[in-house]
Amino acid sequence: MYIDAHAHVDRYDLVSREAVDTALAEIEQHRILTVSNSMDPPSFRRNREIASRCEWVLPLFGVHPWNAPEWAGRLEELRAPVGASPMLGEIGLDHHFVREADAYPAQRRVLEFFLALARDQNKIVHLHTKGAEADVLELLDRFQIRRAVVHWYSGPLDILHEFIARDFYFTAGLEVRHSDHVRTIAREIPRDRLLTETDNPGGPKGYLDRPGTPLLIEEVVAGLAEARGVGPEAIRRAVRENLLRLFEADPWIDEGYVALLQQADEGGSDGRPG
Repeated sequence: MYIDAHAHVDRYDLVSREAVDTALAEIEQHRILTVSNSMDPPSFRRNREIASRCEWVLPLFGVHPWNAPEWAGRLEELRAPVGASPMLGEIGLDHHFVREADAYPAQRRVLEFFLALARDQNKIVHLHTKGAEADVLELLDRFQIRRAVVHWYSGPLDILHEFIARDFYFTAGLEVRHSDHVRTIAREIPRDRLLTETDNPGGPKGYLDRPGTPLLIEEVVAGLAEARGVGPEAIRRAVRENLLRLFEADPWIDEGYVALLQQADEGGSDGRPG
């Protein structure tokens, strides 16, 4: 099996009418356990609909920092979907792609709302940190967040080491095949904190000139294996063990996802049915 610990399956709706069905068929065929992050409440509703059709998709609720200005004045509307989500994502700050500084207070207000609930409900958070890594770290410490997945980290190495010191997990994606800095980060992440991601379908478009599809995770694994000087199977095994450790300790995660991870190696060492 493969682990795609950060994707946006609902956004295949923006690709074509058939794209979600095609993606789900690929996810099921290749047994890709896919954590599908949301951008806002409508995105979460769609992710839950999709997950009801496929046991390999785990839907999360969050408000992406790009969407935060729309929701910063409507925080009470977010409480119910937070309660219905096993983890919270995608949430965070973005001071890189978002150039308008007048949006930053709204981003911070929404993130603080989610972190307070994550602390109170003891939920894992999936974090967007682009260009605001130190600010996100400060908020995680202030809200005493102990369990986090840092998505597609590409920031300063000194802040990376601070995240590592707090035992957070990290997803690495396709940029490992295109950036020396990200390859360095991929080598710095401890083996027991490493996860793989695609950020499909939109995240990898800058490298592919097309939307990403689920089996792109094979290329991510190959890139990580090359960067770390190991075989692809060693990456897959480590990532599965790491996600299983994260899920087994979490009362919010449905036991069905834990069972998929526990059964991953049945039928052959490559994780596919024998």
